[in-house]
Amino acid sequence: MANAHPANAHPDENRLEKDFSNHGVNGNGASGYDDGSGDALTRLRTAGSVNISPEMFEKLYLSPENRVKGELRKTFGNPTPIALVGFLLSLTPLSCDLMGWRGAGGNGAASTGVFFFFGGVLMIIGAIGEWIVGNTFPFVVFGTFGAFWLSFGATLVPSFNAYGAYVTDPTVAAETMGNPGNPAGLQVPAFNASFAFFLVFMGLICFIFLICSLRTNIVFVTIFLTLVCAFACLAGAYFNLALAYENATNIAAATRASRLVVAGGAFTFVTSLAGWYIFFAIMLASLDFPLQVPVGDLSTMIKGASEKQKSSV
Repeated sequence: MANAHPANAHPDENRLEKDFSNHGVNGNGASGYDDGSGDALTRLRTAGSVNISPEMFEKLYLSPENRVKGELRKTFGNPTPIALVGFLLSLTPLSCDLMGWRGAGGNGAASTGVFFFFGGVLMIIGAIGEWIVGNTFPFVVFGTFGAFWLSFGATLVPSFNAYGAYVTDPTVAAETMGNPGNPAGLQVPAFNASFAFFLVFMGLICFIFLICSLRTNIVFVTIFLTLVCAFACLAGAYFNLALAYENATNIAAATRASRLVVAGGAFTFVTSLAGWYIFFAIMLASLDFPLQVPVGDLSTMIKGASEKQKSSV
């Protein structure tokens, strides 16, 4: 049986189509339904092709609609939700740790495994999936944050010696000889200042993502806006910790660092709320659920360069 199309569809229409027409069809091309049943034929036509509007495409893939060769989007599932799961299950507990809720703390050290296997693995898988189906922007975003979670988790693992390498005092090093993750390194000014620069440039790349997300939706813009603020606060916290560890009498720097950590946690908590909302929206849209939640589509608000060229011709 050939692919069934809605009567009002046109081959040149600016829509994407996802083909499910092979479901319920046997190897000879005959339908598994009773051909004499009008209801069955209607169901088969409905399942055979689902038109996706530009707004729906943007909601599902967090990217303006783009054309790619082949039928990869008909072959593979949407990789966006699994990447969001990794991001949210890493960031949400970390934001609660940073704010010190219910006595939590330690900069997320209790969630090191989560950073590796949810934040790192799932986001890298999602990034590869986006690359396969030709979605450049979410591919770069998910790949960047997948690497971030792996890097952050590795910093917390003693065997990586990220902070232990800064212990240069022989008397201090002798107390934990053979332990590459000497915790004394966490109080070395150089380590804190160095880690702060990593957060500064994570904030910079999030700012670039923020500008690019202006062609996606309001929720995605909110995510990057709050991430820019969060990384700025956390970078400031580590710079102030470096000052506090350099001069033990600098109580003001220690107080500022503590407050900036809490502020950073608050911003990332808002990021998480926006992320949970858009994850919920994508899952409802993926299942063609009768209830749909808006995400504030911006893909048609700011026209792309190619669209402007077409309109000027």
